Amino acid sequence: MSTSDETPASTIITLEALDLAALIASRVCHDVISPVGAIVNGLEILEDEKDEGMRGFAFDLIKKSAAQASARLQFCRIAFGAAGSAAAMLDLGDAEQVARGFVEDQKTKLTWEAPRQLLPKNMVKLLLNLVLVATATIPRGGVIAVTAIGEGENTEFRLVSNGPSARVPTNVLDLLAGKAPDDRIDAHVIQPYYTGLIARAANMGVTIEAEIEGERIVTIAKRLPA
Repeated sequence: MSTSDETPASTIITLEALDLAALIASRVCHDVISPVGAIVNGLEILEDEKDEGMRGFAFDLIKKSAAQASARLQFCRIAFGAAGSAAAMLDLGDAEQVARGFVEDQKTKLTWEAPRQLLPKNMVKLLLNLVLVATATIPRGGVIAVTAIGEGENTEFRLVSNGPSARVPTNVLDLLAGKAPDDRIDAHVIQPYYTGLIARAANMGVTIEAEIEGERIVTIAKRLPA
């Protein structure tokens, strides 16, 4: 599957700018509401609890959740935000840092083999959004290996997701191409749809294939022919 213009124009869904902004904002809120809620819970425990063991647990919860909320906001700032002017160049090293903070946990690990270089903003935003798509291909956790080959605008991205029950989520390929079930886009599916928008803005095509069914999914993004 490719996000190139092989899809008939009549099937492409176009969102109004305000609707797109609202759905992206909803997605960002979804990503940060859980750790923020945990911080609130920890503060409530500190307010009511006298037991030192429980207070220590509350402090640990607040510290961990605050770090998680910060990591998710830093990731979203680049993946979904403006992150500079329209012509901005972004550093793949910074992308690695925010991707690790967002993705890595007890279930999922990230390996990164991308030489540090400045790339056009939309290429870096595309890579980060593809990392998010890759996490959805291994719902039970595993390893996501990110590789960047080449330099400048000719850089090609390759993401390999390894994990039990690896699969390409339903409708992701259509969403990347700008299509959606029942011709409707909501906050649950906005991220892969947005990824397709970024790919087209960067003039890059994206393919996602199951290389080993149930174990490995390969995602490739490379520049489309002129």
